[in-house]
Amino acid sequence: MREATGTARLFHRLSTILLTFLLVPRLVGARPYPVHWADDNNGRQRISLNEGWKFSRFTSNPDSLSYDSLKSWILPSANNFIKGDKHQPPSGTPPGSNVQYVQPDFDDRDWESVDLPHDWAIKGPFNAPGVSGGMGRLPSNGVGWYRRTLTRSPEDEDKSIFLDIDGAMSYAAVWLNGRLIGGWPYGYASFRLDLTPYLDGGDNLLAIRLENALDNSRWYPGAGIYRNVWLVKVNPTHVGQYGTYITTSDVSEEKATVHLTVDVENGGASDTTVDVVTEIHLLDPATGTPGEEVVAQFEKATVAVPAGGKMSVSGSTAVRNPLLWGPPPEQEPNLYVATTRLTVNGTVIDTYETPFGIRSVTFDANQGVSVNGKPVKIWGTCNHGDLGSLGTALNTRALERQLEALREMGSNALRTSHNPPAPEFLDLADRMGFLVLDEIFDTWADRKTTNDFHAIFPDWHEPDLRAFVRRDRNHPSIIAWSYGNEIPNQSGSATGATAQALHGILVEEDPTRPSTCAMNSAGPGSPLADALDIIGLNYQGEGLGTSTDGSFDRFHAAYPGKVVWSSESASALSTRGTYLFPVTSGNHADVGDGPGQGGDGRDYRVSAYELYATSWGSSPDKVFAAHDAHPYVAGEFVWTGWDYLGEPTPYDGDDGARSSYFGIIDLAGFRKDRFYLYQARWRPDLPMAHLLPHWTWPDRVGQVTPVHVFSSGDEAELFVNGKSAGRQKRGRGQYRFRWDDVVYQPGNVSVVVYKDGEEWARDARWTVGKAKGLTLTADRAEIRGDGRDLSFVTVAVVDENGDTVPEAGNAIAFSVSGPGRIVATDNGDPADMTEFPSLTRKAFSGLALAIVRADKGASGDITVTASAEGLETAEVVIRAA
Repeated sequence: MREATGTARLFHRLSTILLTFLLVPRLVGARPYPVHWADDNNGRQRISLNEGWKFSRFTSNPDSLSYDSLKSWILPSANNFIKGDKHQPPSGTPPGSNVQYVQPDFDDRDWESVDLPHDWAIKGPFNAPGVSGGMGRLPSNGVGWYRRTLTRSPEDEDKSIFLDIDGAMSYAAVWLNGRLIGGWPYGYASFRLDLTPYLDGGDNLLAIRLENALDNSRWYPGAGIYRNVWLVKVNPTHVGQYGTYITTSDVSEEKATVHLTVDVENGGASDTTVDVVTEIHLLDPATGTPGEEVVAQFEKATVAVPAGGKMSVSGSTAVRNPLLWGPPPEQEPNLYVATTRLTVNGTVIDTYETPFGIRSVTFDANQGVSVNGKPVKIWGTCNHGDLGSLGTALNTRALERQLEALREMGSNALRTSHNPPAPEFLDLADRMGFLVLDEIFDTWADRKTTNDFHAIFPDWHEPDLRAFVRRDRNHPSIIAWSYGNEIPNQSGSATGATAQALHGILVEEDPTRPSTCAMNSAGPGSPLADALDIIGLNYQGEGLGTSTDGSFDRFHAAYPGKVVWSSESASALSTRGTYLFPVTSGNHADVGDGPGQGGDGRDYRVSAYELYATSWGSSPDKVFAAHDAHPYVAGEFVWTGWDYLGEPTPYDGDDGARSSYFGIIDLAGFRKDRFYLYQARWRPDLPMAHLLPHWTWPDRVGQVTPVHVFSSGDEAELFVNGKSAGRQKRGRGQYRFRWDDVVYQPGNVSVVVYKDGEEWARDARWTVGKAKGLTLTADRAEIRGDGRDLSFVTVAVVDENGDTVPEAGNAIAFSVSGPGRIVATDNGDPADMTEFPSLTRKAFSGLALAIVRADKGASGDITVTASAEGLETAEVVIRAA
């Protein structure tokens, strides 16, 4: 028996290594490509303003300001994105000029020193007063002030200077030298303010006020200036904000036509005549920089731009033998960059780079989505914007890690639920080849929570929508726009009219892509459904909850020319490594609390047999069956790829949970069993098998303990302590192998899976011993010493053989030596209320996580140590370079 167990263990480990390092494409340490700028001597600089801020949060209003008092002064910031009458600022002194925080001589030495991106709430503590479980129980409410100094040098006196903020949560208002210059209320929007008229020579005081109300979101929104901030310096005559628009047509492997529009702005006092020249280069996938060869060039255009005005030039050119952009593994995400130069009398005054891809995307009501003429089933996930224990503060490596895990699973598509993502998200999607449904609003004029976007929708929906499309429309990854999610009153005529208006704006800004809105209650023939280019169904397509009366056929019949897809599917629930008994005999059950119902409200756990879902959702098995029965359905976006902060369904109303159970991957980044169920479907050519549950059950000896196997094979045989428990063929509509009458005895359980009669894959579990020590594994042994790059370190509680103890919950203490620090810890437990910066963290189902960052400018070894009472200590070394 011992020999058989050891053999199974060795095979299991070797299989894991092969899957991880041979079968899964990796982009370790890669950086996102730069977008829309050239930081060189050709007239344009884009400088990070992320460092050196002072910050203070106030739980009550410290300055007597409000959006209502600031609104008329902030609305003009939206003028570039409004087609009708522009907003005019009131006369007189703007509000806030006497507030002490905007004064250069205010003493902020006692304020916290922070670098951006910054989420003021993520450090906790949990159970913040008044903050619901839906919003993650973290202190995201309040007023936050940020201050820093900008220095204008003499060489900048003839420049136009802009402040670009990629995202600030929320109701941002900006003062420069004590004068209110503008702002933007939507916390997910990127926006620009012109600093030029307000800058003095030498030092200038920049102050930014944010305000988050309670009940402003249905999930954890974060707080603070949580994305990057930039200072852009250009010649007064320059390519404008989001000033290029690229589309492609007549795409084939032999030739493609590239169309380009360039907006030239003149912020100077005199008219200027400008030559516009644009060259196309292939983007180097290793460095993210343009290659030397010019593969195509647009004809030079000359334009006279009046003082204070804007003019556009357009042109087309052919690219011979283009390298097309498409989703892996069948296609490659090749990228090009258009380098636009403005010259006056032969002198370059501005250089602007626009990455793009050459691809065609078509939509067919019966065939679904095709990219470059090749059908692509949408295997997507929905994704909220937080990065787990790092909060919403953007970190490109953390985001890349999320997308790498989804790609390993076989996902090829992403839905940015329910708001504009960070620009870096789309850069990564372009580079990695994901298809993106880019979404902007969760609600319109009718509220879902007391203080959500509905309050500003009348004034801001147009500028928000236009700015969103102009920012994102050059990304080849984006295949469709979504302008709403489960909007209230979906069957009403007013909702339909709003949908038509928003659809019209989208067509004006980008006629090349279809748009949609995610519906969970509107039926065929409703005004909302009539307005959509794509029928996006949340859950109702496959049938809500236990119902199998889905709406796919009804919508397909009512709209025979429109693509139908599941804009949200599943809403399955589980906690990693939790197995509750008895197990439902069906392929789906609504989660409940008690034996056989999949939930345990005492410990806030949900069974990981992956058969339980919300009352409106479905198990993956049920969704798969519905899609297979309706092959015209273009695919699905599962709710969700990763667990996220907030919405701890089914325990929203209790004080014991703070993050979601929906994820296929838990909040720490550890794969749930569900990961392998999706991998088996989405990577059918990958030899894989995944067996559950674990096999260490001292309290279940002699009791029925069902064994399930997820695999891309079609036949499987289970062995319990070396004896066959039966061989099964997977039938139509079956997406797992299950042996529901296995009686637990210590030892091992293993499976051999076959495909087309040949052995395909194996997996095994065995009874492990008592916890003896810890092991540490870093996802990357070398990171950049730039103060931003991260290594994610997994600690496992192991027995004497090095096997993870599956139900271990030991308290683990982390420490670090060398030029780095641990910025957060986690374990994937949605009910763990330990603050994320804590260096002590209990293991959950045998695992915990520490996130390590090198100091800025550092090089050398960073040693991470983990210890626990009664266990052998472990360490791992990470190199900063």
